[in-house]
Amino acid sequence: RHMGKLTPLLAAETEALRGAYAALNRNDIPATVKAFDPQIEWTEPAEYPGGGTYRGHAGVEAHLSQARESWAEGSCEPERFIVAGDKIVVFVHVRVRLKDHLEWHEGRLADVYTFRNGKAIQMRAFADRQQALEWVGVNPLDAH
Repeated sequence: RHMGKLTPLLAAETEALRGAYAALNRNDIPATVKAFDPQIEWTEPAEYPGGGTYRGHAGVEAHLSQARESWAEGSCEPERFIVAGDKIVVFVHVRVRLKDHLEWHEGRLADVYTFRNGKAIQMRAFADRQQALEWVGVNPLDAH
């Protein structure tokens, strides 16, 4: 890192999250949780399959492995990273075909990560991107 060169806020954390989604897509769950604090609290809405709260690397790994194993094929592609204070909102495009299913499920969701000392201490998923932005206090109009 050169002095005088402006580093965008949470740049390393953003890169770590990019790596986490790439790892998830290639089904490398241990690499997925590397960007997360060992005490992470991971919450998905009740309407998600497997919705609920998972804690720690082990809890999140078990949850992600189970979720990932239900895919026949698909991916979670991060489309956009929006930094808001100690949080990063990730707009995710999910496109998945579950095992034993022919149809594809597609969704444009948002995952919000709260960082502490360079690691994600909390992840909260939102089915509605607008809600995610409101939750972190970003005016959706500013985020376009």
